[in-house]
Amino acid sequence: MIKQRVRFYAAGVAFALGFSSCKEEAPPPPPPPDVKVAEVFTRDVPVYVEAIGQTRGNTEIEIRARVEGFLETVNFEEGSFVSRGKLLYTIDPRPFEARVAQAKANLAQAEAELARAHQDVVRFEPLVAKNAISRQEYETAVAIERAQESAVEAARAGVETSEIDLGYTKVLAPDSGLVGKTEVYPGTLVGRGQSELLTHISKVDPIHVRFTIAERDYLFYARRQEERRTVERADIPFQLVLSDGSVHDQPGKLVFVDRNVDPQTGTILLEASFPNPGRIVRPGQYARVRAAVDLKKSAILVSQRSVQELQGIYSVAVVKPDDTVDIRMVTPGERIGSLWVIDSGLNSGERVIVEGLQKVRAGVKVTPETVTVEEGT
Repeated sequence: MIKQRVRFYAAGVAFALGFSSCKEEAPPPPPPPDVKVAEVFTRDVPVYVEAIGQTRGNTEIEIRARVEGFLETVNFEEGSFVSRGKLLYTIDPRPFEARVAQAKANLAQAEAELARAHQDVVRFEPLVAKNAISRQEYETAVAIERAQESAVEAARAGVETSEIDLGYTKVLAPDSGLVGKTEVYPGTLVGRGQSELLTHISKVDPIHVRFTIAERDYLFYARRQEERRTVERADIPFQLVLSDGSVHDQPGKLVFVDRNVDPQTGTILLEASFPNPGRIVRPGQYARVRAAVDLKKSAILVSQRSVQELQGIYSVAVVKPDDTVDIRMVTPGERIGSLWVIDSGLNSGERVIVEGLQKVRAGVKVTPETVTVEEGT
């Protein structure tokens, strides 16, 4: 009897709890997440052949000591612009001045010997005609005169050589350009053995850039270059993009293509030249070189922020007209600043999410706020 009452009591409690729960209202669904969307737009986009290169002077001059001696002075400011003929270094000239004096003394002695030999020939010439001396004595005097003439020429060459060596004690800039840091300082013995490197001079206007591109890109560029020359009678201009992302304000041109493709890397070496009137671009800088070889008409562009990548698969979140999300697979192409060309998967006028991607999934309804996306944002 008691057990039956307990069962009735438990059943009553359960009924009461169930009845009260039916009266409680279910919690409201969360509001649609806020996202920022941008409209897909189209633009004519240039197609570039692009490569990473390193700048160098159009002429790189090594300044070396041409005579041996102790360095006396360094006469330039490192890293400055020097003009042709500027005095760069002086080497102790005293040993060379002594050699010049010795050579001149040797020349004077040879000239004196020549004068005496010539006098003998002049004196013997009428005597041999009168048979006062033998023909052999006369011919010997003539031979001695010719030998002394050769001795004078040798002595004169010795003077010129010693004067040239003396001139090399003043190291002058062979051309105008930017001079590098000095490799030697006063008191250093230079020029012993192999001629010693003192510094470099680089001619930087125009500045050159050496770079390598893949064989396929080279063939694409070469064909487009030939077409442009045939139609427009002009070369395809090059652009120089510096390490801070800025574009050099002077267009360049191709000046060198290596004779062969590297069989190990499948690349070919090229060199482009860019005017550099302000000498802002210096040798040794890393930069990107590009040339617009084609134009992609009405290319579809989106912000790079809207493109997601997972294991090589690219996708964007498209907001449909009913404000629900559709995750769309896309094929990206070239990057233009902060924009990305989409080769397939999107249509012009569609809206893609640029902020709030982490809040959404396929089929979710969102509250979109339209923003404008331009290159560089």
